Amino acid sequence: MTAEHQSTPSVLFVCVHNAGRSQMAAAYLSHLAGDRIQVRSAGSQPADTVNPAAVAAMAEEGIDIGANRPQVLSTEAVQDSDVVITMGCGDACSIFPGKRYEDWQLEDPAGQGLEAVRPIRDDIKARIEQLITELLPT
Repeated sequence: MTAEHQSTPSVLFVCVHNAGRSQMAAAYLSHLAGDRIQVRSAGSQPADTVNPAAVAAMAEEGIDIGANRPQVLSTEAVQDSDVVITMGCGDACSIFPGKRYEDWQLEDPAGQGLEAVRPIRDDIKARIEQLITELLPT
């Protein structure tokens, strides 16, 4: 790790469409950790827009992801991240030594209504809070 990475850990969230789970996770991490953690999200087959139910679920938390756009996953994004978290969608990430990889098994919010997305959002928030305690020891 470079000195820069030691002071600011970086996390990449990956799911196929980068439209729901990874967008919610990235938004929570940015919201809760501020600039103490560098946050990225991407997908292997990015959708055109963020899932409207994910946007609505996050709006209930006071976090606006409506202007976000799904991004394509790049090898560089993986290389530049200290922690790579896939979202239970079988995405194949390049594996680089010295990185932390996790797979969070989360239900896919695609095509689901707000009622179904809320528990997914809450599960993501709990995981993000745990991740922050691991990356930013007090």
